[in-house]
Amino acid sequence: MTVPPDPALHATILLAKDRTGRVGADRIALLRAIRDGGSITSAAKVVGLSYKAAWDAVQVMNNLFDRPLVLPAAGGKDGGASPITAAGIAVLDGYAVAEAELASAMARIEASVSNGLSLKPLLWGIGMKTSARNVLRGTVSRVTPGTIDAEVTLAVAEGVEIVATITRSSAEDLGLVPGATALALIKSSFVILARGDDSLRTSARNTLAGTVIAREDSAISSEVTLELTPGKTLTATLTKESAEALDLQIGTRSLALIKASHVILAVE
Repeated sequence: MTVPPDPALHATILLAKDRTGRVGADRIALLRAIRDGGSITSAAKVVGLSYKAAWDAVQVMNNLFDRPLVLPAAGGKDGGASPITAAGIAVLDGYAVAEAELASAMARIEASVSNGLSLKPLLWGIGMKTSARNVLRGTVSRVTPGTIDAEVTLAVAEGVEIVATITRSSAEDLGLVPGATALALIKSSFVILARGDDSLRTSARNTLAGTVIAREDSAISSEVTLELTPGKTLTATLTKESAEALDLQIGTRSLALIKASHVILAVE
């Protein structure tokens, strides 16, 4: 039996910022559409996504890079223009260069393959996917070791730090020392919202102030997104009744409370 040859080799690119912030072809397509159309709403239609899926993808990209790639307008799909930033343009330019170079390299590789040899097992890429709603990239600014646990402080933006409590052995295994890059993973259900200012006293280790830039309600629950600093967001899930009681409208100042034990840290 003759084994049919592999079709032409193809490869995809994942752009990585310090090996943690990753943007692939699907998000590049969305970013290009935002650049061309000037809004997330129009871009979502171009790439075949719902507005919410496109908006969520923008938040992920902004949180994974040092600087925001897009400045989403507050107020959801009726919020107006969402301009791409200089950082976003740089990502698109870098991706285009990498794409052209990769296509040339793959053509050379394919030309060198013979005798039915398949390169597929050699071309697998590894990517990280997580069910956590919030993934924020940052730099370890401080590690306070204890007998069993360690408290790790991650600077995710200027003036914004997230503290996580993990086992001391985990901190050592992950190489979490000042200056190391890591990701903070936080489930939206672990984020508690409150009204007040930074002086509010709570038992939560993390108290982050932000402005509501999006809210989506269902019959029972609400998903509320806070902008901590330009381009850095945090999403919380709470009951619709609670969201209404707190009057969490677009533009409202709010606090996000997160226990240090509810923050998961990840590295490559």
